[in-house]
Amino acid sequence: MARKLGMGLNTIMRFSRVTTPEELFTGQWQNRATRLDAFKPYLDQRWQDGCTNAWKFWEEIREQGYPDGCSSVRDYARKTLRGKPQPIGSRPPSARAVARWILTHPDALTERDRLQLKAVLVNCPELTALTEHVRSFAHMVTELEGARLPEWIESARAATDLPSLSRFAQYLERDLDAVIAGLTLPWNSGVVEGHVNRIKMLKRQMFGRAGFELLRKRVLLA
Repeated sequence: MARKLGMGLNTIMRFSRVTTPEELFTGQWQNRATRLDAFKPYLDQRWQDGCTNAWKFWEEIREQGYPDGCSSVRDYARKTLRGKPQPIGSRPPSARAVARWILTHPDALTERDRLQLKAVLVNCPELTALTEHVRSFAHMVTELEGARLPEWIESARAATDLPSLSRFAQYLERDLDAVIAGLTLPWNSGVVEGHVNRIKMLKRQMFGRAGFELLRKRVLLA
């Protein structure tokens, strides 16, 4: 076996004596000290608190002085923390659910969703600020108050802790007059887009077996 695998005889003999897969990974590098050791108690406590996001772990300990990248933190969470039990509690809402709550008009939220969103916002000031900006923008869209857009853009660009929102505001400035017009005038291209979508659906139904004339007749007859 040693000759076939090109490995040392002692290594093969040690492998032949193991009874669990974990024993295969024991070696001289297994227990060496790392820069992460000083932060492991904090990570263990955060895991017990219910946080399971390795990237968030890394951001938190980086602020405490951890000098390395996220890979070591991710490996520690995957290999060590995943095997530790967590306290039984309510499961935190997903990012998709929180986004839906923020994008939904407050009056259209159920009482349960409203309470859950309130609990999320209490624990995250950044999301609170983002919610205010999103609802302000939604008000401009529904009430056609495009004149307020420059003020909204200035406020969004000042939110340095929300880089994605700031970038969105910068993109709006590239075609500011058109965006203001879209948020002010009552006309839109919704009807045209609807017809385009219907035509595409008819073309898919015909599987490309007919030309423009048959497509024209189907559209006109419809």
